[in-house]
Amino acid sequence: MSSSAGWIGGASALGYTGLSLVAALLFLAGARWTGEAPPLAIWGGTVWVFFLSMIISMPLVTGWITRRYSKN
Repeated sequence: MSSSAGWIGGASALGYTGLSLVAALLFLAGARWTGEAPPLAIWGGTVWVFFLSMIISMPLVTGWITRRYSKN
């Protein structure tokens, strides 16, 4: 693995993890603000949103960073 491939992988991992954390925290804030769901449902939903965001954003962010910073 070349140096640029390792850098691209690390940057994309940081990007999609950060994006997923923001999505999960926004869900947590919105669910706690409404206050209608029990705490276990709020925390379970937060974890669910984090994992689904990871699944969705992983190939999108990796592809975007690879196209943007790869040398042609």
